Amino acid sequence: MNQLLRLLVVLAPLAAAAQQDSGGYNRALAAFNAGDFDTAAPLFFQASESGGDAQVRGKAEYFLAQSLAKQGLLVSAFISYAAIVNAGPSHPSYLKGVEGLVDMQQQLDEQNLIPSILNQAYSDEVRDQWVTLPKEVLARINYLVGTVSQRRMRFEEARTLLEAVPKDSRVYSKARYLLGVVLADPRFPGRPGEGDALDKEALAAFNVALSGTEPQVELRATQHLALIGLGRLHYRRGEYAEASAAYEQVPRYTRYWDQALFENGFARFQNEDFGGSLGSLQALHAPQFAGAFQPESWILKSTVYYYSCLYDEVKTTLAAFDALYGPMAKQLEPFAAEDGDLVQAFNLVASENKGLPRPVYLWMRNNERIREVMRVLARLDEEKQTLRTGPWRGTALAKQTVAALEDVRGTLLQVGGTLARSRMREAVDNLRTFSDQAEIIRVQTALDEKDLLQAGVDQKALLTRQSLYRPKMPGPAWNYWKFQGEFWIDEIGYYQYTLKRGCPAKTPETQTH
Repeated sequence: MNQLLRLLVVLAPLAAAAQQDSGGYNRALAAFNAGDFDTAAPLFFQASESGGDAQVRGKAEYFLAQSLAKQGLLVSAFISYAAIVNAGPSHPSYLKGVEGLVDMQQQLDEQNLIPSILNQAYSDEVRDQWVTLPKEVLARINYLVGTVSQRRMRFEEARTLLEAVPKDSRVYSKARYLLGVVLADPRFPGRPGEGDALDKEALAAFNVALSGTEPQVELRATQHLALIGLGRLHYRRGEYAEASAAYEQVPRYTRYWDQALFENGFARFQNEDFGGSLGSLQALHAPQFAGAFQPESWILKSTVYYYSCLYDEVKTTLAAFDALYGPMAKQLEPFAAEDGDLVQAFNLVASENKGLPRPVYLWMRNNERIREVMRVLARLDEEKQTLRTGPWRGTALAKQTVAALEDVRGTLLQVGGTLARSRMREAVDNLRTFSDQAEIIRVQTALDEKDLLQAGVDQKALLTRQSLYRPKMPGPAWNYWKFQGEFWIDEIGYYQYTLKRGCPAKTPETQTH
């Protein structure tokens, strides 16, 4: 009897605490259902922080995340959902937490942290549970985790995840595009033996993305990327006319048009359409792209002239490359250290430009993942301000949430710094590589000019005897306008050069040697 009394004495405070927690949770739930999230959130926070019933705490954590999301504090809500997911399947609101995290990813369009959290959580242990999630939620998880697998070059895993996205999902077109990228990657296991079969599947995946209809997430941008993916696939296969046809379908002045112009220049060059190649580069070098970082485009331009034995034009083009990109290389030297503070590296891109060459600065800021870091950081800072000045100011909820936001801010700065440093190194490497190529072309041009001189070839007379003709018209609806140094916005993208050829005709004797 005495033992029973002692047990009741111990259990009585616990029961009282549980009753108190349940009461606070019930008041919070009533406020939540009434749409009074200002009242509900602090009460859910108190219930989640109590030492009482685990079921009540778990539900309170979930509804706290819901309340934060309802108030538009999406980054704060993402942190709360992530805590539930990281707690694992034993958490009472585990699957709802996964669903909430995916919803926050969609609303924030966050591509760096949330996909990594989902990738880490998507283990064999939980796979059977996750298949019970709503169909669209699971489809988005497979796509997001597939993006992580693709970045980490786990291509077979990425393929499995992306192929699991069903046709009725709103991310189906994005999944098909990325599947095409995965299958077309030269590093995909099974190449080169299975190369043709993989290329055929990649081609089919890109075409499915191109045939997508609304409502699809970012459908137009995805289709433009699919066109570039098609162009790259055909180019790698030596199908240069098909590659050019794909690039030319990317609409003018859309986000990826400058990339399509650049790559189409290569496709046309390889297809021996030298005038078309220069036409693409002419558009790319228009004033509208004055801030673009495209050093390789000038190397391609000089190469086209070199293959036409137009040596004066080669030298003029390389001089323009040197004038434009030589100073940039020197400007980048102080920023190109292998090791450095990641936050400082990110701030070079995120803040107002105070030292980087403008084309490099814009090129780095245009990186999709860097832009996403900047956008989420801006939203995070807005939420911190709201918590410090809004209805919850001074509360334990506000203080703890602001501290959690600071932690995420630090992580995002590290991610952004890593991306910025990688982009910076790429810019430095590109300038070094293409400067070396420019020097090779310059030396080879001088040698070829010497050979012509020693052979007694009068190249100027050779060029004088040739005539320049209007380019072939694509159809009756087209007009010809001679370029006279002015770039008109409705003409950019439609340029076509006609070239003379400064190479002497090969005699049968020279052809056999």
